[in-house]
Amino acid sequence: MDSNMMSIPVLSRAETLVDITPKKLSLTRKWVLLILFCLAQFLDSFNNSALISAIPALEVSMGMTGSQSAWIFSAFQLTFSSFLLISGRISDVYNPKTAFIGGVCALGLISLGAGFVQDKIAILTLRALMGIASAMTVPSALTLIVKVFPEPLEQARAIGIFGGCAAIANVIGILIGALFVQYASYHWVFWFVAIVAGPVSLACIFLIPPQSNNTDGVDPSTAKWKRLDLIGVSTLTVAIILFIFAITSGSNDGWGTAAVLAPLIISALLVVCFFYWETITPANKAAIPPRTWFLNNFSILFAIALLPFFWFSSVFLMFTTLWQSVFHWSVISSAVHMLPIGVAAFAMSFTGPLSRVFSPKWIILTGLCCMIISTTLIAIGGGKPDQYWPYIFPALTIGSGGAMLSYTHTNIAIFQAAPASMAGTVGAVFNGALQFGSAIGLAAVSSIESSVEATHGGPDEYTGRAASFWFLLGIVCLEALSVMWFYRTGNQPQPSHINSVDDERSDEKTTKELDPDLPTIPP
Repeated sequence: MDSNMMSIPVLSRAETLVDITPKKLSLTRKWVLLILFCLAQFLDSFNNSALISAIPALEVSMGMTGSQSAWIFSAFQLTFSSFLLISGRISDVYNPKTAFIGGVCALGLISLGAGFVQDKIAILTLRALMGIASAMTVPSALTLIVKVFPEPLEQARAIGIFGGCAAIANVIGILIGALFVQYASYHWVFWFVAIVAGPVSLACIFLIPPQSNNTDGVDPSTAKWKRLDLIGVSTLTVAIILFIFAITSGSNDGWGTAAVLAPLIISALLVVCFFYWETITPANKAAIPPRTWFLNNFSILFAIALLPFFWFSSVFLMFTTLWQSVFHWSVISSAVHMLPIGVAAFAMSFTGPLSRVFSPKWIILTGLCCMIISTTLIAIGGGKPDQYWPYIFPALTIGSGGAMLSYTHTNIAIFQAAPASMAGTVGAVFNGALQFGSAIGLAAVSSIESSVEATHGGPDEYTGRAASFWFLLGIVCLEALSVMWFYRTGNQPQPSHINSVDDERSDEKTTKELDPDLPTIPP
């Protein structure tokens, strides 16, 4: 052996990692960062729920029809769902800190401008832009949580709390929105978002530690944009936009029109093209490598993620219209009666550490069983004001707790199934499933309600809503049976972490599974 070669010091893998990993953060700084991430998650959900109370005022102020005002929500949901995947890839390939701060800052600026708008076209455009900005915050926030909380127990707790903020924002948002509408004006719904988003983005600039760029096994000299899989993410983004547009239009205007059928057919073809493209793209460059779906329980976890927001959205839609339009309760009274949802859901968001004691399968099944009990109670009773306490109050408490239990531990488990290098993409896939389930589910229950009411009583009757909840019960039961049959227990992988030699080897192993042609770095 050449003596010159022998004189060169050779660093072990552990020594190399010490040099490249970020300095350990203090516990205080970690939890301050989690609060900031949770505030961003709160704003994303608040953006929709607070406007429920403001819709009547917006319709009068801007001369909107009912179908036009529905697009205030649909425009946000359409762009939010569509841009999640590309946001996740940007977080993985580029810098999640930049993506997160940019998304929160953009959300604040757009909301500030929306508060001054008096034109319906302009407000719908700004709502669509808010969806894009919010989509930038979620995958990047999850990526940063995985990095800031590398220890498994802390990470499970942090992911659970992060998800719980969305549930409580849905309820608190309705109440805050009602207070703004009654005592100020609907403009303050937008300005509130701007007031919170500004300080959050500013604080994150200084508190989020510098982030190293992820190469995903690709030559670092390769241009980053080439690793975004622009063809793949663009194809899927267009498919999602067309799909959500079609089901939103179908639930409002009917399913037999060309404006609904054509986008549905084109979106289906584009999804097929996307999956074909991913099969011929190198795994380390693909947006969602096909083998991702064969990671431990990944596919069944994706299916479970379709349900929680579907359940929450159905309950909000059905009871908000029932209580205000039929029972003639005030907006504030309706929001107060929804509080059990936020309280129970937020309490269950702290159950993340249970995943270290029990298999996620049994925790998720417990949540689904609670949802079965709850949905049965709602389907049986709820058509009269005096049925709130014996039926609806316990149903909302048990059901929202169960939905959040399933949501939290599905979220934790899906990050356990994938390497940390894919955290942004996995977060996008998970949140995309939540949005797809909500969009498809709301279209289904709305159609069922309208169809039943047309033949068995008008909107003042509970028959149509009851039929929708029986349908929802069937979906929950199907999910529970799927978990029982398909969820594999055994040695569960631990949450993704990045600050130890064993974690790097775990990520390397999973990446190797996704692409066997990648070279293996020896220990």
